[in-house]
Amino acid sequence: MSAERRVLVTGWYSFLHGEATAGDVLAGDAVTATLNSLGLAYDVAWSPGFRPGALHLEDADPAAYDAVVFACGPLHADQPAPDVPSPLLDLHRRFARCRRIAVGVSVPDPSDPAVTGFDVVLPRDSTGGTPQADLALAAPEPDAVPVVGVILTDGQHEYGVRRRHHSVAETLTGWLHGLDVARLPLDTRLDTRDWRLAATPGQLRSVLTRLDVIVTTRLHGLVLGLQAGVPVLAVDPVDGGAKVTAQGRALDWPAVLPADGLSDGALAQWWRWCLSPHGRLRAGGYRTGHAPDDLTKGLIDALRVSLRL
Repeated sequence: MSAERRVLVTGWYSFLHGEATAGDVLAGDAVTATLNSLGLAYDVAWSPGFRPGALHLEDADPAAYDAVVFACGPLHADQPAPDVPSPLLDLHRRFARCRRIAVGVSVPDPSDPAVTGFDVVLPRDSTGGTPQADLALAAPEPDAVPVVGVILTDGQHEYGVRRRHHSVAETLTGWLHGLDVARLPLDTRLDTRDWRLAATPGQLRSVLTRLDVIVTTRLHGLVLGLQAGVPVLAVDPVDGGAKVTAQGRALDWPAVLPADGLSDGALAQWWRWCLSPHGRLRAGGYRTGHAPDDLTKGLIDALRVSLRL
């Protein structure tokens, strides 16, 4: 094949009014892997809402490509809004001079102009056709990343003017957004009616033990994370420090930062420590038990006196 041939790889993730799903993006990766094996040059078009700094479909010059491959998702001519043209029909119009191939797609209606506009359609499922395995299965395996449980609080109004919860949450989530990690929002609040929340401490612990790191502004995010043997990066959201700071001191856990002067640099420093062998080893020590002996003994003494035991 001529090395001068160039292909544009697209999917629903290429459209301004489309969406990016993990399956669609992996299907696109399977296409680019195939193109690499053939020695073909290609570009991938992304929605500006998903990857602002990448090549956008609107900026791709149709004259620069010999073929357009559309990977995954359903083929239909629906408009996302009354005043917005059908993305797939617009793709056919703009790239009319290119050979257009759809692969790994669902075809609900073979007569739909979004379907008939392609020169070649290789469906994963279609009316009357034999289903094929989804293209995402053929994608190269993505790199593993740390799994981070995020446990934040917006309450604690008892601290009044000392509350820095909003600014701390903004800094934390903004920093987390820039990390290549799997983020899992969690809550220590239990609820027997809401399926999204744990109903028992055991259910929550089963999730916590599977994490690599926990990032939290809650006292029990710190305590339960360490009890599960997971390194915790905690931030006290109260000006001057309050119960999170106190608990960090009581447990002799160093990765507790104050709200004042919270920065990406400080977060990154303790993030690296939490992921280090030393941080993991130290967190693992709490799993064997860190009983609050003073409180337990105090309770026993109080009960003996109160009940004359």
